[in-house]
Amino acid sequence: MKDLGPDTLFASPLDRVNDFAFDEAVARVFPDMIQRSVPGYTTIIPMIGLLTERYAQNDTRCYDLGCSLGASTLAMRHGLAGKRASIVAVDNSPAMIERCAHYIELNNEQAPVQLVCEDIRNIAFEACSVVTLNFTLQFLPVENRAPLLTRIADALVPGGVLILSEKLRFADEEQNEQQELHWLYKRANGYSDLEIAQKRSAIEKVLLPETLATHQQRLQDAGFARSFVWYQCFNFVSMLAIK
Repeated sequence: MKDLGPDTLFASPLDRVNDFAFDEAVARVFPDMIQRSVPGYTTIIPMIGLLTERYAQNDTRCYDLGCSLGASTLAMRHGLAGKRASIVAVDNSPAMIERCAHYIELNNEQAPVQLVCEDIRNIAFEACSVVTLNFTLQFLPVENRAPLLTRIADALVPGGVLILSEKLRFADEEQNEQQELHWLYKRANGYSDLEIAQKRSAIEKVLLPETLATHQQRLQDAGFARSFVWYQCFNFVSMLAIK
């Protein structure tokens, strides 16, 4: 396994900018990429552990859907200390799952973790109390989002929760301001205008953000009793939906 490194994937001019994919190259730089690209990410991860501690129930599963290298999985694992519950961590990228397995092995928490290399749309959910979609839903085709959330809601036990983190889009005027603030954040973290532009070209057809109102209505339609925002920084938000 190659060592992790800094994100320089878009630092040089590219003749052709391909659609963004969670391949080996991205897996190698992913920790650096996401911390420098997603405002509040380093706050959201440990809070997932606290939310898991509060809402996880004995004799249930917890799911991390789109687990990437396992940051959310490890936070959930920490939150399960002293509880009879296990985690199923799912990602469709073999490169991500391989590295995730390495970090799970190094971790000394006790909750069992099952790693599954699969499309999250194909998972047969068992009775669960905590499900995390940490910047994952936004990469699914829009028409696949409601069916997945409905299946999650159906599998959650009463009092169970979905932690849903997403990039948002806004009405035109606010969208421009929030986008500029996000780019300012990236520049402050060392990304050049070239890197920002090329990454945007790579991801704009792959990551399809929606409004907060759209997310909340979909969660209600899926069967959640209520949902609310527990964290927001610029155009990135994390919500809690309660069964």
